[in-house]
Amino acid sequence: MIFDLEKLLSGNRRALAKAITLVESKLDTHRVEAQHILEQVLPHSGNSIRIGITGVPGVGKSTFIEAFGLFLIAQGKRVAVLAVDPSSPIAGGSILGDKTRMEELSRREEAFIRPSPSEGALGGVAQKTRETMLLCEAAGYDVILVETVGVGQSEYQVAGMVDFFMVLMLPGGGDELQGIKKGIMELADALVINKADGDSERLATLTRQQYTSAMNLLRHTSFWTPQVMTCSALKNINIDAVWGMLVDYQIKARQKGAFDAKRAQQNRDWMHQLVNEMLHLKLSQNTEVQQLMPTLEAGVESHRLTAYAAAQQILEKL
Repeated sequence: MIFDLEKLLSGNRRALAKAITLVESKLDTHRVEAQHILEQVLPHSGNSIRIGITGVPGVGKSTFIEAFGLFLIAQGKRVAVLAVDPSSPIAGGSILGDKTRMEELSRREEAFIRPSPSEGALGGVAQKTRETMLLCEAAGYDVILVETVGVGQSEYQVAGMVDFFMVLMLPGGGDELQGIKKGIMELADALVINKADGDSERLATLTRQQYTSAMNLLRHTSFWTPQVMTCSALKNINIDAVWGMLVDYQIKARQKGAFDAKRAQQNRDWMHQLVNEMLHLKLSQNTEVQQLMPTLEAGVESHRLTAYAAAQQILEKL
């Protein structure tokens, strides 16, 4: 595949889509070419704010992202929206529904919407999303929104690749607060209660108070105290305040040196994760290991061999 790097760097959307297709390809030749492109774009990347957005089904993520994206475009920003969906195609998720639900945003020249392929391991989806982010930054996108479609592990994956992690909530508090994992609450840099309009407005204000109390119980060691806000994506209420909070976060993080430090840590963690995955892959493809594995498994099952001794024999084949 002949690739025009200059077109990508000038912000050409077709060139960007082509580069992402290479990154997502399973063909070894494409992967090699993709890595070559990524090495070339690396000096041109990193100039965006990366925002992770998650929330329970029905919270209005697509409506929020569209309203937020259109607001950012009005501020002169270019916006990329990437979806991380580790779920199977059978289970669904909003993977190809994104573009149809964000109808107005997807038509805008300043926006780029790209669903991630939903097959393969979690790490696979996360790797493609990380590399796609670098390509979007090189193409001149100022704000990158990473939406998690799956619930659970994908939140942790996304939180590990963004600068700011936002959890969208519904007015209601109480029971829903019990339903959301404490771990997700600890990851959140902000809780944003959507659908705070009409009859739900009073309930949203009450919910905000409950969440603020709950967030205060969690220990936050960094410079930033997670915010709890209300908004209505449908009625375009408080969308500007959400962006104001993000700008405030970015300024404080840069002043404390935490912005670049967090990205550096994420890159290190990602490298270690890839080393583990590559080692596992290398071992599983090793013919000696494949031949030895049934014997070792049988030995461990029948208590003739400890799991540690078996694992050591496998590693010796590397």
